[in-house]
Amino acid sequence: MTYCVGIQVDEGLVLASDTRTSASFDDVRTYAKTHRFVFPGERCLVLMSAGNLGTTQAVLSRLQRDLDEGAAINLRRPGRLFEIAEYIGGLLVAAQAQVNRGGRLPAVNVEATMIMAGQIAGEPPGLLLIYPLGNVIAASPETPYLQIGESKYGKPILDRIIRSSTSLDDAARCALVSLDSTIRSNVSVGLPIDLTLIRRDALELAESCRLEEHSPLYQAIRDSWAEQLNTAMGRLPRWPWEPPSADPIRRRQAAQQQQ
Repeated sequence: MTYCVGIQVDEGLVLASDTRTSASFDDVRTYAKTHRFVFPGERCLVLMSAGNLGTTQAVLSRLQRDLDEGAAINLRRPGRLFEIAEYIGGLLVAAQAQVNRGGRLPAVNVEATMIMAGQIAGEPPGLLLIYPLGNVIAASPETPYLQIGESKYGKPILDRIIRSSTSLDDAARCALVSLDSTIRSNVSVGLPIDLTLIRRDALELAESCRLEEHSPLYQAIRDSWAEQLNTAMGRLPRWPWEPPSADPIRRRQAAQQQQ
């Protein structure tokens, strides 16, 4: 399984993905699900994928071949992000048919879903979801994030925090918490995490890093989030039947007075 999330705010874009592709008892493997195509000053594109790995690799191989051979349509030619997403969608449909050998393997799920994000010079940044059928939808101010893969565990934090006005750095922290929440609840999603930031109008990657289990930044955010959740739980209103001594705030105040 996979979990990828893309966030679009006024300051730019945040993309985050796990790297686990297999999580059986004796076979744990990782594979990058974030793929970057940067042409400084011209356009900056990031593609994240979930689903059949053979299909994903076929699409990526074709994208690179079209670039190398200067095909009539490739990642550098369309003038709008939506046109690039439609181009990738066409490759996705063709790759699924190819991997499935013309439909002769009906029991094999060859579908893949992708998130494409980036900016082309002269155009605003964009975040788009490419479905297995090749159709495309874009993020909106009402829903400024997109998810693929195992999305349910990491969705609540996004719904509560992410707005178009959220800062890019806060959006990146939120994406990391969303991934961490999913990793804690689903063994098929795992570290390391690939994190990418694109600042509006920069036309290059602002930040791009891989966070391992023992990365100090990842540990600090994970531990701080867990601590703050426990603190918030202790601050929730008490039930009418609970004695005053059960209130952690009152206990803390009493302890301070005794000191």
